[in-house]
Amino acid sequence: MINLEPRIYLASRSPRRRELLTQIGVRFELLMFRGIPREDPDVDETVLPQESPEDYVVRVTLAKAQAGMRRIRERHLIPHPVLAADTTVETDGHVIGKPEHEADAVAILQRLSGRTHRVLTAVAIADFERVESLLSISEVRFRALEQEEIRRYVASGEPLDKAGAYGIQGRAAIFVEEIKGSYTGIMGLPLYETALLLRRFCYPI
Repeated sequence: MINLEPRIYLASRSPRRRELLTQIGVRFELLMFRGIPREDPDVDETVLPQESPEDYVVRVTLAKAQAGMRRIRERHLIPHPVLAADTTVETDGHVIGKPEHEADAVAILQRLSGRTHRVLTAVAIADFERVESLLSISEVRFRALEQEEIRRYVASGEPLDKAGAYGIQGRAAIFVEEIKGSYTGIMGLPLYETALLLRRFCYPI
């Protein structure tokens, strides 16, 4: 009798999420999109009218997990649970996603300079029977940033694929004066919540 090791699918292109799952010993396979676009065409990431940042990030994450299950069916893949996550930044009640271009990244960082903002990361796991999610909310305070250091940081290319136009695990670590909450949640995958969900889906961790 063959004893197959437990495994999940990760429905994300994020190298940070891959690194964090590896850190806690989770075995996974990437469930990638077939098309060129970075976003899944099945998932609408537009913020809906009157939608709170909390509702937004949970909705998008659940949609990503469910889209992953559809891909498993369509491709006739070996069934494993699908893990998905989504991160957004909120300030003044507004959702701040990934910058569209360098000028947008500069404007976002200017907005965050010298202020506290919230980082919301939802994680969801789905199988053929159910889908569940948990939400991690952290606060990050930036010191006042100089225009030249914002320019240099944006020129590095690091902020262009990250919610809020920065990565706390990268060069932007020097911007951070204080955090309250989950460091791994700010990175993009809150490991406490992830482990809780994995256990609910009988993954041994």
